[in-house]
Amino acid sequence: MVRRSTKADTPGDGRIVDIDVSDEMRASFLEYAYSVIYARALPDARDGLKPVQRRILFQMAQMGLRPERGHVKSARVVGEVMGRLHP
Repeated sequence: MVRRSTKADTPGDGRIVDIDVSDEMRASFLEYAYSVIYARALPDARDGLKPVQRRILFQMAQMGLRPERGHVKSARVVGEVMGRLHP
């Protein structure tokens, strides 16, 4: 069994707590996965859009893309979104 030693949460305590790395990784991954699902994959209840969809529509408005205007390749829009708005 692999173990990792870390200092306790309170500084100056002097205790070392042994934790199981596999349990810590499992718990940390689950927390991360839930946060990603909640923040990125689920649509917002206000408008039904995912964050990436909202960024794309915003950039299209910034670029002045309208139905009555000429054709613009989607790669141009995606490039603008990735370059300017993607975290």
